Amino acid sequence: MAKDYYEVLGVKKTATPDEMKKAYRKLAIQYHPDRNPDNKEAEEKFKELAKAYEVLSNPEKRARYDQFGPDAFTGTGNGTAGFGGGGFSAEDIFSQVFGGRGGGGFGFEDLFGGGSSRRRPAGGARDGNDLRYNMQIDFIDAVFGVDKEIAISKMNTCETCKGSGAEAGSKKSTCSQCQGRGQVVMQQGFFSVAQECPRCHATGQIIEKPCKKCHGEGQVKTDKKLKVHIPPGVDTGSRLRVSGEGEGGVRGGLPGDLYVVLRVREHELFKRQGNDIICDVPIPFNIATLGGKVDVPTVTGKATLRLKEGTQNNTTQRLPGKGMPSIRGGGRGDMYVNLVTEVPTSLSSEQQELLKKFAQGLSTKNEPKQNEFKRKAAQFLGSE
Repeated sequence: MAKDYYEVLGVKKTATPDEMKKAYRKLAIQYHPDRNPDNKEAEEKFKELAKAYEVLSNPEKRARYDQFGPDAFTGTGNGTAGFGGGGFSAEDIFSQVFGGRGGGGFGFEDLFGGGSSRRRPAGGARDGNDLRYNMQIDFIDAVFGVDKEIAISKMNTCETCKGSGAEAGSKKSTCSQCQGRGQVVMQQGFFSVAQECPRCHATGQIIEKPCKKCHGEGQVKTDKKLKVHIPPGVDTGSRLRVSGEGEGGVRGGLPGDLYVVLRVREHELFKRQGNDIICDVPIPFNIATLGGKVDVPTVTGKATLRLKEGTQNNTTQRLPGKGMPSIRGGGRGDMYVNLVTEVPTSLSSEQQELLKKFAQGLSTKNEPKQNEFKRKAAQFLGSE
């Protein structure tokens, strides 16, 4: 049964837009994947919050929801795209609410307590924001590592004015509105609230002649291609830091960093559990019965298993060192081969007759598990 969107956000049905936004912001930070790496439950909760907020923050969608409930949007929201038919992902909703610039970029420290790089010290120096880039890679690339080229758009330090925002030789004067403090104090009832000075934008100074290229901002939008090395052993949720490739600093501030967040595509043969790899391998009925050799794929090539006579369905064999490499070093995991006996289908008349003769010749010692089950079942039914 679909969860009530109001309950998901923890608000009443009479909640105002501001109340819903406040509730979403609090919970989205709590359950964000970057705060909960490898936590599927938190990831699903994060998607669920985005889906609920995207619907309830839109007056028209909220009215439809109040009338028809979650069925009003059945099939349009899967947690990754198309919430309420809007075509947004959970990360898109998150970036919009927290003032993202698009393309996945926003200041991580502002949200997750990264520290001093986002402060504005005296003189107006400001470090550049960190950026996020979401990347999908193939399973095999996660096994062996790979170099990927990415293209990003970002605000970079203006080369003309070196981030100062001023034309060469231009003079600066103390901002008359904030008296050089970079902040103005607003009185709201009993409280005093300090805000960024709207005239000098927290620099404390007014530029006589703003830079013509960046119009006094100290930054210009640039497109850049980067080569990113993906080390062996990464998994979905792994975050790689590319130092200095975030947004450029202003007025002497340091550049931010770029964080590449990975999602590994599922493989058609292999499944990952920690550093181990699981593979289901179907085996012929006759080899399971008589024993023999079975070739199985591994991430490093073909391996041959020798099966003993009477190998049962769902028997698991371990191949040491054939799993994922540890991202921290120290060897590889193992591979576990789950042997699945395939029952023949589409038998010819001749094959069916041979199988019947074969079954007639079986004795209790040929099927010990089946006969033990029959004995226990008969004992149970006889006791009723």
